[in-house]
Amino acid sequence: MMKLSDTPAKDLDKFIEDHLLPDEDFRAQVNEAIHIICSFLKERCFRGAPDPVRVSKVVKGGSSGKGTTLRGRSDADLVIFLTNFKSFQEQLQRRGEFIKEIRRQLEACQREETFEVEFQVQKQQWENPRALSFVLRSHQLHEWVEFDVLPAFDALGQLIKGYSPDPEVYVQLIQECEFLGREGEFSPCFTELQRAFLRDRPTKLKSLIRLVKHWYRMCKEKLGKPLPPQYALELLTVYAWEQGSMETRFNTAQGFQTVLELVLKHQLLCIYWEKYYDFENPIIGQYLRRQLAKPRPVILDPADPTGNVGGGDPHSWQRLAQEARAWLSYPCLKKWDGSPVGSWDVSPQEHSDLMYEADGFRQSYGTSPRPTLRGEAPPQVEENWTCAIL
Repeated sequence: MMKLSDTPAKDLDKFIEDHLLPDEDFRAQVNEAIHIICSFLKERCFRGAPDPVRVSKVVKGGSSGKGTTLRGRSDADLVIFLTNFKSFQEQLQRRGEFIKEIRRQLEACQREETFEVEFQVQKQQWENPRALSFVLRSHQLHEWVEFDVLPAFDALGQLIKGYSPDPEVYVQLIQECEFLGREGEFSPCFTELQRAFLRDRPTKLKSLIRLVKHWYRMCKEKLGKPLPPQYALELLTVYAWEQGSMETRFNTAQGFQTVLELVLKHQLLCIYWEKYYDFENPIIGQYLRRQLAKPRPVILDPADPTGNVGGGDPHSWQRLAQEARAWLSYPCLKKWDGSPVGSWDVSPQEHSDLMYEADGFRQSYGTSPRPTLRGEAPPQVEENWTCAIL
């Protein structure tokens, strides 16, 4: 396999196709594993529990749910929504008992060989873990598949295409997060919106996201921790495309260079979207202004305003920026004559200047535009990974 750094800029699309896109056999393997676990969660997991437990739906999240999985990454996130949780606070307080029950039932299945699978349930590092992590293998699978199962409060209910949450959902989220001091803690509750945010994007943008993720993981192997969250790089890639291209066909190398240059300018980044929440509700608006006034970089989760996935550790961005600066001189970002491929015109400074107004302040340049795509090719077909349980 040719190294990404040595791949000529003109061949990046082929590199993605040959090395990063999951093949059909891989997809089938992961789908089979997910089917096994979904059936377990629906039919077996809480049967005979001391108190009645009702699962409203199971949703596949993470890269698999968003359609940006890398080849060879056999992992899946499953968010299990429980009607037993009546609030975000109750999810925080009680998730440990449900994770304990899921683990107990998995271990029972391992002993009974009910599904002809083998589970290796990993030990929990905390008393009140956010997720249960385990590895599954069956006779139908050629390799292990890693799972994270996350119990969650069903704040959104049953969604339909084009769904926009009631602002009161975010008001409750903000108030409980501030009371508990747990901003960003409840992002699994908004998995379906995170997935929908990317689902209908152009296929080539998803390929660029895969390329950036591949680069990020190479950086992680080389540098170790701390680094910014991978999700921050995914959102940064979407932002770069929205501000600099909005085309279904674009130069992949230029898109890649734009993302690396934005990493270099991390101290200026202030990124958010108004697809699912905005400033109209006074409680949400006031909270968003506080979020946007935080030290840069600010990258708000488009589905969860309490999740600033860009903040937390400036040192982690500095380390990633050093690596990005080195990559700008590599062959993958050079034309045939050795000159830079160039980048899109995306200025993070414009989106960090705040304008004070009579009723407070907000971004002077508004938000990233909602895409209206011209001449767009049909989007990559994504499967519906919501498993409703009636």
